[in-house]
Amino acid sequence: MRLSRRTILKAAGALPLAAGGFGFPAFAQTAAVPGAPEVPPILFAHGNGEQAALWMTTLWRMESNGVARERMSAINFTDPLARTDDAKPEPNKSSTEDQLRELTDAIKELKRRTGAARVALVGNSRGGYPIRSYIRNGGGGDVSHAVLCGVPNHGVFDWDANPGSEFNGRGAFLRGLNEGESEVTPGTSFLTLRSDNMDKYAQPDGRILGKPGTPTGISFEGPALKGATNLVLGAVDHRETAYHPRAFREIYKFIAGREPDRIAIVPEAEVKLSGLVTATPGGVATNRPVAGASVEMFRVSPDTGERIGGAIHTSQTAADGRWGPAKVDPSWYLEMVLTSAGSTTTHFYRSPFPRSSDIVHLRAARPLGTADAGAGAVVLMSRPRGYFGLPRDVVVFDGKEPTDVKPGVPTDSISTLRLSAAEAGRPVTAVFNEERIVAQAWPASEDRIAVAELTS
Repeated sequence: MRLSRRTILKAAGALPLAAGGFGFPAFAQTAAVPGAPEVPPILFAHGNGEQAALWMTTLWRMESNGVARERMSAINFTDPLARTDDAKPEPNKSSTEDQLRELTDAIKELKRRTGAARVALVGNSRGGYPIRSYIRNGGGGDVSHAVLCGVPNHGVFDWDANPGSEFNGRGAFLRGLNEGESEVTPGTSFLTLRSDNMDKYAQPDGRILGKPGTPTGISFEGPALKGATNLVLGAVDHRETAYHPRAFREIYKFIAGREPDRIAIVPEAEVKLSGLVTATPGGVATNRPVAGASVEMFRVSPDTGERIGGAIHTSQTAADGRWGPAKVDPSWYLEMVLTSAGSTTTHFYRSPFPRSSDIVHLRAARPLGTADAGAGAVVLMSRPRGYFGLPRDVVVFDGKEPTDVKPGVPTDSISTLRLSAAEAGRPVTAVFNEERIVAQAWPASEDRIAVAELTS
């Protein structure tokens, strides 16, 4: 028998924290604006298939405006991918009830840790669903503010087909959340943030679903809710509705009740980094911890990607999947090498980290496949906090605009470059607007992939 959401809420805290969850101690942070009025504790929830790490820049901006790090949490849903049919179990995928249960535990823990009676919740995409479920099913007294960023509140599609999908606007899950004259719960302040027409999951046409020319039944206004404050951020994409500086301004202003003092991230003198290594069993993205993984960190040249000296950090994960902490300078460009049994050795090249973070989570790159056959090296350009928009953005990969990024509504967050064996070992430059990362191309024959992972 399936438990109701109300039963789950009444049982909050009865279950232990999920493996790889949010409940790890954060590094102490120095608030950049001493004496700023305190805002409610804030819990951030990521989207479908994603990780808490996407909220890193948002947390840094909050800290730079005086919000103490220990008053914020970013949940890492154990199995972040949704089932095809919410009622039918799938390996390493979650139901709406699973997401609600984990969010319930996270809210209880944040309240316990801070002593606050109410918290603010911020969710991107699928992460907004358990927020709405929690509030609607009796949890509103715990939540002062709910910010829903690019959440497909009326579905990604509205079709008779696949009625069990949580993303179907005419399915039982969303009909239950949206029934009534108002689509919000009294007593909690609601804000929705959406794109004007660039959100790939709020499109009238079914192209993103593989059905071009077929109406989805969803409009550009799909994320808006009756009864909420509904804001349009402009030409931002689906992820940018949460992680873009424009989104940060509105999130902070809504929760704090005032404009942020700054949008820019204030650097710390000394930076400590740590995080989780997470698994992809059978190619399914999860946030389950990986034991026995090795993480090495090197300082690299910003111009060539070549290492400067030996490893500045080496660690091996235990059962909890944690790596670190590593101390770095906020001006250093870095290479992080992830090695774990049965996975592609992945070389992550990163821009400098201006502030500390304990959610620098790492997943191994995809296995080398048939499309990579004959390649001497494979390099990925990855943008976790947004998509590549052409012609909206400047996107240059190894000296040219990538051909595997589709123009128009931004839908692609990864571009792939394949080089010949003779080119293995040379530098590859990835440019996205004002961010520039130079990676080294590692030999594919050694089962290695390089990733230029953008922060912006």
